[in-house]
Amino acid sequence: MEEFRHYTVMKNEAVDALNCKNGLIYVDCTLGGGGHSELILKRIQPDGRLIAFDVDDDAIKASKERLKDYKNLTIVKESYTNIKNVLQELGIPKITGGVLFDLGASYHQLTKGERGFSFLKEAPLDMRFNQDADFTAYDVVNSYPEQELVRIFSEYGEERFSKRIAKKIVETRKIQKLATTKDLADLIVNCTPHIKSAIHPATRVFQAIRIEVNQELTNVKNTLNDVLDLLEVGAIISVISFHSLEDRIVKRLFKYHSEKCHCEKNQMICTCPPPRLELVNKKPLTASEQEIRENPPSRSAKLRVARCIN
Repeated sequence: MEEFRHYTVMKNEAVDALNCKNGLIYVDCTLGGGGHSELILKRIQPDGRLIAFDVDDDAIKASKERLKDYKNLTIVKESYTNIKNVLQELGIPKITGGVLFDLGASYHQLTKGERGFSFLKEAPLDMRFNQDADFTAYDVVNSYPEQELVRIFSEYGEERFSKRIAKKIVETRKIQKLATTKDLADLIVNCTPHIKSAIHPATRVFQAIRIEVNQELTNVKNTLNDVLDLLEVGAIISVISFHSLEDRIVKRLFKYHSEKCHCEKNQMICTCPPPRLELVNKKPLTASEQEIRENPPSRSAKLRVARCIN
Protein backbone atom coordinates (compact mmCIF):
# COMPACT_ATOMS: atom_id res chain seq x y z
CA MET A 1 0.00 0.00 0.00
CA GLU A 2 1.29 3.51 -0.80
CA GLU A 3 2.19 5.69 2.17
CA PHE A 4 -0.80 7.33 3.84
CA ARG A 5 -0.19 11.07 3.66
CA HIS A 6 -2.26 13.47 5.70
CA TYR A 7 -1.40 16.88 7.08
CA THR A 8 -3.14 17.41 10.42
CA VAL A 9 -4.73 20.85 10.20
CA MET A 10 -4.64 23.14 13.26
CA LYS A 11 -3.39 20.23 15.35
CA ASN A 12 -2.30 22.20 18.41
CA GLU A 13 -5.17 24.70 18.33
CA ALA A 14 -7.89 22.02 18.05
CA VAL A 15 -6.42 19.84 20.80
CA ASP A 16 -5.50 22.79 23.06
CA ALA A 17 -9.18 23.76 22.90
CA LEU A 18 -10.14 20.39 24.40
CA ASN A 19 -8.19 21.21 27.57
CA CYS A 20 -7.22 17.51 27.85
CA LYS A 21 -7.06 15.97 31.30
CA ASN A 22 -5.93 12.60 32.57
CA GLY A 23 -8.78 10.26 33.51
CA LEU A 24 -11.43 11.72 31.19
CA ILE A 25 -13.05 10.28 28.05
CA TYR A 26 -12.45 11.93 24.68
CA VAL A 27 -13.75 11.21 21.17
CA ASP A 28 -12.03 11.93 17.86
CA CYS A 29 -14.85 11.67 15.34
CA THR A 30 -12.53 11.81 12.34
CA LEU A 31 -9.36 9.80 13.00
CA GLY A 32 -7.74 10.40 9.59
CA GLY A 33 -3.97 10.16 9.82
CA GLY A 34 -4.09 10.10 13.62
CA GLY A 35 -2.41 13.47 14.21
CA HIS A 36 -5.08 14.91 16.50
CA SER A 37 -5.59 11.55 18.22
CA GLU A 38 -1.89 11.16 18.97
CA LEU A 39 -1.69 14.58 20.62
CA ILE A 40 -4.84 13.89 22.66
CA LEU A 41 -3.44 10.53 23.78
CA LYS A 42 -0.15 12.12 24.88
CA ARG A 43 -2.06 14.58 27.05
CA ILE A 44 -4.50 12.16 28.73
CA GLN A 45 -1.99 9.60 29.99
CA PRO A 46 -2.10 7.39 31.93
CA ASP A 47 -5.80 6.98 32.68
CA GLY A 48 -7.69 8.95 30.05
CA ARG A 49 -9.47 7.15 27.22
CA LEU A 50 -9.88 8.03 23.54
CA ILE A 51 -12.49 6.62 21.15
CA ALA A 52 -11.66 7.35 17.49
CA PHE A 53 -14.00 6.92 14.52
CA ASP A 54 -13.25 6.47 10.82
CA VAL A 55 -14.77 4.61 7.87
CA ASP A 56 -11.67 4.76 5.67
CA ASP A 57 -9.67 1.51 5.68
CA ASP A 58 -6.46 3.27 4.61
CA ALA A 59 -6.76 5.81 7.43
CA ILE A 60 -7.46 3.12 10.02
CA LYS A 61 -4.52 0.97 8.91
CA ALA A 62 -2.10 3.90 8.97
CA SER A 63 -3.35 5.19 12.33
CA LYS A 64 -3.29 1.77 13.99
CA GLU A 65 0.40 1.57 13.12
CA ARG A 66 1.10 5.14 14.22
CA LEU A 67 -0.74 4.75 17.54
CA LYS A 68 0.09 1.10 18.30
CA ASP A 69 1.89 1.92 21.56
CA TYR A 70 -1.16 3.56 23.17
CA LYS A 71 -3.25 1.14 25.22
CA ASN A 72 -6.07 3.55 26.09
CA LEU A 73 -7.25 3.97 22.49
CA THR A 74 -10.29 2.33 20.87
CA ILE A 75 -10.49 2.70 17.07
CA VAL A 76 -13.96 2.06 15.65
CA LYS A 77 -14.61 1.46 11.95
CA GLU A 78 -17.90 3.30 11.93
CA SER A 79 -19.20 6.64 10.76
CA TYR A 80 -19.28 9.24 13.50
CA THR A 81 -23.01 9.46 12.74
CA ASN A 82 -23.36 6.29 14.82
CA ILE A 83 -21.66 7.82 17.86
CA LYS A 84 -24.64 7.29 20.20
CA ASN A 85 -24.95 3.57 19.47
CA VAL A 86 -21.21 2.93 19.51
CA LEU A 87 -20.65 4.63 22.88
CA GLN A 88 -23.63 2.76 24.29
CA GLU A 89 -22.15 -0.55 23.09
CA LEU A 90 -18.82 0.40 24.68
CA GLY A 91 -20.57 1.13 27.98
CA ILE A 92 -19.79 4.85 27.88
CA PRO A 93 -22.79 6.92 29.05
CA LYS A 94 -21.12 10.35 28.73
CA ILE A 95 -18.19 12.05 27.02
CA THR A 96 -16.53 13.52 30.08
CA GLY A 97 -13.60 15.34 28.41
CA GLY A 98 -14.47 16.44 24.91
CA VAL A 99 -15.07 15.63 21.27
CA LEU A 100 -13.19 16.72 18.16
CA PHE A 101 -14.45 16.91 14.57
CA ASP A 102 -12.04 17.52 11.68
CA LEU A 103 -14.49 17.72 8.79
CA GLY A 104 -12.03 17.85 5.90
CA ALA A 105 -11.24 15.01 3.51
CA SER A 106 -7.66 13.83 3.94
CA TYR A 107 -4.85 14.61 1.52
CA HIS A 108 -4.63 10.87 0.91
CA GLN A 109 -8.30 10.60 -0.07
CA LEU A 110 -8.16 13.62 -2.35
CA THR A 111 -4.98 12.62 -4.16
CA LYS A 112 -5.13 8.83 -4.31
CA GLY A 113 -6.08 8.35 -7.94
CA GLU A 114 -8.48 5.44 -7.71
CA ARG A 115 -10.65 7.13 -5.07
CA GLY A 116 -12.02 9.48 -7.73
CA PHE A 117 -12.04 12.67 -5.65
CA SER A 118 -9.71 14.64 -7.90
CA PHE A 119 -10.16 15.95 -11.43
CA LEU A 120 -6.36 16.07 -11.76
CA LYS A 121 -6.09 12.27 -12.09
CA GLU A 122 -8.24 10.06 -14.29
CA ALA A 123 -10.16 7.56 -12.18
CA PRO A 124 -13.64 6.06 -11.89
CA LEU A 125 -16.23 8.47 -10.47
CA ASP A 126 -16.22 7.22 -6.87
CA MET A 127 -15.69 9.80 -4.04
CA ARG A 128 -16.78 7.50 -1.20
CA PHE A 129 -15.12 8.03 2.17
CA ASN A 130 -16.44 4.60 3.13
CA GLN A 131 -15.35 2.09 0.52
CA ASP A 132 -17.97 -0.39 1.79
CA ALA A 133 -20.80 1.93 0.75
CA ASP A 134 -22.63 1.17 -2.50
CA PHE A 135 -23.54 4.71 -3.58
CA THR A 136 -20.88 6.57 -5.61
CA ALA A 137 -20.34 9.74 -7.62
CA TYR A 138 -21.14 7.72 -10.74
CA ASP A 139 -24.68 7.23 -9.44
CA VAL A 140 -25.14 10.96 -8.80
CA VAL A 141 -23.81 12.02 -12.20
CA ASN A 142 -25.59 9.36 -14.25
CA SER A 143 -28.95 8.99 -12.50
CA TYR A 144 -29.95 12.24 -10.77
CA PRO A 145 -32.62 14.31 -12.57
CA GLU A 146 -31.41 17.58 -14.07
CA GLN A 147 -33.11 19.75 -11.43
CA GLU A 148 -31.57 17.74 -8.61
CA LEU A 149 -28.11 18.18 -10.15
CA VAL A 150 -28.75 21.92 -10.38
CA ARG A 151 -29.75 21.95 -6.71
CA ILE A 152 -26.67 20.16 -5.37
CA PHE A 153 -24.25 22.09 -7.61
CA SER A 154 -25.83 25.37 -6.45
CA GLU A 155 -26.26 24.52 -2.75
CA TYR A 156 -23.19 22.42 -2.06
CA GLY A 157 -20.79 23.85 -4.62
CA GLU A 158 -22.11 27.40 -4.92
CA GLU A 159 -21.49 26.93 -8.64
CA ARG A 160 -22.72 29.85 -10.76
CA PHE A 161 -23.05 27.73 -13.92
CA SER A 162 -25.06 24.94 -12.25
CA LYS A 163 -27.89 24.94 -14.80
CA ARG A 164 -25.56 24.86 -17.78
CA ILE A 165 -23.45 22.03 -16.35
CA ALA A 166 -26.45 19.94 -15.27
CA LYS A 167 -28.09 20.33 -18.70
CA LYS A 168 -24.91 19.21 -20.45
CA ILE A 169 -24.51 16.20 -18.14
CA VAL A 170 -28.05 15.01 -18.86
CA GLU A 171 -27.60 15.51 -22.63
CA THR A 172 -24.26 13.67 -22.64
CA ARG A 173 -25.28 10.68 -20.52
CA LYS A 174 -28.17 9.91 -22.91
CA ILE A 175 -25.52 9.05 -25.49
CA GLN A 176 -22.79 7.71 -23.22
CA LYS A 177 -22.48 7.46 -19.44
CA LEU A 178 -19.91 9.66 -17.71
CA ALA A 179 -17.63 7.08 -16.11
CA THR A 180 -14.44 8.85 -15.06
CA THR A 181 -13.26 12.01 -13.34
CA LYS A 182 -11.77 13.13 -16.67
CA ASP A 183 -15.11 12.67 -18.46
CA LEU A 184 -16.80 14.96 -15.97
CA ALA A 185 -13.99 17.52 -15.66
CA ASP A 186 -13.66 17.85 -19.46
CA LEU A 187 -17.43 18.30 -19.80
CA ILE A 188 -17.39 21.12 -17.22
CA VAL A 189 -14.42 22.87 -18.86
CA ASN A 190 -16.03 22.64 -22.30
CA CYS A 191 -19.49 23.90 -21.32
CA THR A 192 -18.55 26.85 -19.10
CA PRO A 193 -16.99 30.21 -20.02
CA HIS A 194 -13.22 30.39 -19.82
CA ILE A 195 -12.62 32.72 -16.88
CA LYS A 196 -9.17 33.61 -15.54
CA SER A 197 -9.11 32.03 -12.10
CA ALA A 198 -6.74 30.16 -9.79
CA ILE A 199 -9.56 27.66 -9.21
CA HIS A 200 -10.13 24.86 -11.74
CA PRO A 201 -13.62 25.10 -13.34
CA ALA A 202 -14.53 21.64 -11.99
CA THR A 203 -13.62 22.37 -8.36
CA ARG A 204 -17.06 23.40 -7.09
CA VAL A 205 -18.98 20.63 -8.87
CA PHE A 206 -16.58 17.97 -7.58
CA GLN A 207 -16.99 19.35 -4.04
CA ALA A 208 -20.78 19.30 -4.40
CA ILE A 209 -20.84 15.69 -5.62
CA ARG A 210 -18.50 14.59 -2.82
CA ILE A 211 -20.77 16.22 -0.24
CA GLU A 212 -23.83 14.51 -1.76
CA VAL A 213 -22.21 11.06 -1.99
CA ASN A 214 -21.12 11.15 1.64
CA GLN A 215 -24.10 13.16 2.98
CA GLU A 216 -21.58 15.39 4.73
CA LEU A 217 -23.79 18.34 5.68
CA THR A 218 -26.68 16.20 6.92
CA ASN A 219 -24.27 14.06 8.93
CA VAL A 220 -22.61 17.07 10.57
CA LYS A 221 -25.92 18.64 11.59
CA ASN A 222 -27.46 15.42 12.95
CA THR A 223 -24.31 14.30 14.75
CA LEU A 224 -23.68 17.63 16.47
CA ASN A 225 -27.20 17.44 17.87
CA ASP A 226 -26.57 13.86 19.03
CA VAL A 227 -23.30 14.86 20.66
CA LEU A 228 -25.02 17.51 22.79
CA ASP A 229 -26.91 14.70 24.52
CA LEU A 230 -23.68 12.83 25.20
CA LEU A 231 -21.61 15.62 26.74
CA GLU A 232 -20.97 15.79 30.46
CA VAL A 233 -21.13 19.31 31.90
CA GLY A 234 -17.70 20.88 31.31
CA ALA A 235 -16.91 18.78 28.22
CA ILE A 236 -15.75 20.58 25.07
CA ILE A 237 -16.76 20.37 21.39
CA SER A 238 -13.97 21.38 19.02
CA VAL A 239 -14.93 21.51 15.30
CA ILE A 240 -12.71 22.24 12.28
CA SER A 241 -14.62 22.95 9.07
CA PHE A 242 -13.26 23.66 5.60
CA HIS A 243 -16.04 25.34 3.67
CA SER A 244 -18.69 27.92 4.43
CA LEU A 245 -21.59 25.45 4.34
CA GLU A 246 -20.19 23.31 7.15
CA ASP A 247 -19.05 26.32 9.14
CA ARG A 248 -22.52 27.85 8.88
CA ILE A 249 -24.10 24.70 10.35
CA VAL A 250 -21.65 24.67 13.26
CA LYS A 251 -21.99 28.42 13.86
CA ARG A 252 -25.81 28.34 13.90
CA LEU A 253 -26.02 25.29 16.14
CA PHE A 254 -23.52 26.69 18.65
CA LYS A 255 -25.25 30.07 18.60
CA TYR A 256 -28.73 28.60 19.09
CA HIS A 257 -27.72 26.41 22.04
CA SER A 258 -25.74 29.19 23.74
CA GLU A 259 -28.57 31.75 23.67
CA LYS A 260 -30.76 32.22 26.73
CA CYS A 261 -34.04 32.82 24.92
CA HIS A 262 -35.71 31.86 21.64
CA CYS A 263 -39.22 33.08 22.50
CA GLU A 264 -41.33 35.16 20.14
CA LYS A 265 -40.96 38.89 20.77
CA ASN A 266 -44.59 39.24 21.87
CA GLN A 267 -44.30 36.44 24.45
CA MET A 268 -44.46 37.95 27.93
CA ILE A 269 -42.77 35.19 29.94
CA CYS A 270 -39.79 33.20 28.69
CA THR A 271 -40.36 29.43 28.68
CA CYS A 272 -37.00 28.47 27.16
CA PRO A 273 -34.81 25.87 28.86
CA PRO A 274 -31.41 27.14 30.01
CA PRO A 275 -28.66 27.25 27.34
CA ARG A 276 -26.69 24.05 26.85
CA LEU A 277 -23.47 25.54 25.49
CA GLU A 278 -21.08 28.36 26.21
CA LEU A 279 -19.03 29.70 23.28
CA VAL A 280 -15.31 29.43 23.98
CA ASN A 281 -14.43 31.57 20.94
CA LYS A 282 -17.07 33.90 19.50
CA LYS A 283 -15.17 34.17 16.21
CA PRO A 284 -13.60 31.11 14.60
CA LEU A 285 -9.87 30.51 14.94
CA THR A 286 -7.92 30.12 11.70
CA ALA A 287 -4.62 28.50 10.78
CA SER A 288 -1.38 30.37 11.40
CA GLU A 289 0.54 31.98 8.53
CA GLN A 290 3.28 29.39 8.99
CA GLU A 291 0.81 26.51 8.73
CA ILE A 292 -0.77 28.00 5.60
CA ARG A 293 2.70 28.22 4.03
CA GLU A 294 3.39 24.57 4.90
CA ASN A 295 -0.09 23.33 3.90
CA PRO A 296 -2.01 25.79 1.66
CA PRO A 297 -5.41 23.98 1.98
CA SER A 298 -5.43 24.90 5.70
CA ARG A 299 -6.16 28.53 4.72
CA SER A 300 -9.87 27.66 4.53
CA ALA A 301 -10.00 25.93 7.95
CA LYS A 302 -12.13 27.43 10.72
CA LEU A 303 -12.12 26.17 14.29
CA ARG A 304 -15.15 26.75 16.53
CA VAL A 305 -15.19 25.66 20.16
CA ALA A 306 -17.98 25.38 22.73
CA ARG A 307 -18.31 24.05 26.29
CA CYS A 308 -21.27 22.09 27.67
CA ILE A 309 -22.79 23.99 30.59
CA ASN A 310 -26.04 22.15 31.07
